[in-house]
Order: sequence, then structure tokens, then C-alpha cells
Amino acid sequence: MSVPLYAVADFCLIPMGLPVPSVGPEIAEVQRVLERSGLDGYGTNLEGPWDDVVRAIGECHQAVHALGCQRIATDIRIGTRTDKSITSGGNDGKVQRVVDILSSEKK
Repeated sequence: MSVPLYAVADFCLIPMGLPVPSVGPEIAEVQRVLERSGLDGYGTNLEGPWDDVVRAIGECHQAVHALGCQRIATDIRIGTRTDKSITSGGNDGKVQRVVDILSSEKK
């Protein structure tokens, strides 16, 4: 049995072809979907099991289409690793590692 991939995904969802230039309501709906997903992350950076991350991005598309947006473009960058076991808070650890390195250089 293989271990499910743990993924960190940075994505940018861009509603297109709307009758007004503002995309605030669509982005607010994306945030609602992400809050319900239960995944960790900041803004549009998600981390969790691969299938859950991809599912959440798909649900964001579905939610924005449901608001009447007929076209969406999304750029996605996904990182995975198999040399470490990460179950949550992976980005927190990465940030703390850099903070530790920088603070040690100041001494």
C-alpha cells in the first residue's frame, strides 16, 4: 500500500469574461470554499493530501461557475516530497526554518 502524497499547492484562480471589472464576489466565494475544505494554508496556498487539494481547487471552480462566471483560468504550482513525513503545518515549518536561519546570522 502506498502512502498518499502530501501536496502544497499555490494557485491563482482568475474569473474571466464578467460584465464588471471587479472579481471581489467571486474571490469571496473561493475563500468560503477553502474554509469549508478543512485544508491548511494561507490565502490561495493549500496543503494537505493530494486528492483533497485538487478536489478543493475543483470545488472553487464549481462555486465560481455557479455564480455565473462562464470562464475561469487557474495557474497551479504543486510541490510534493517523499523524503519527509508531513501531515499538516508544512508551510509553518518552512517559514520557521528560514526565520531560524536568519536570526542565527544576526548573532
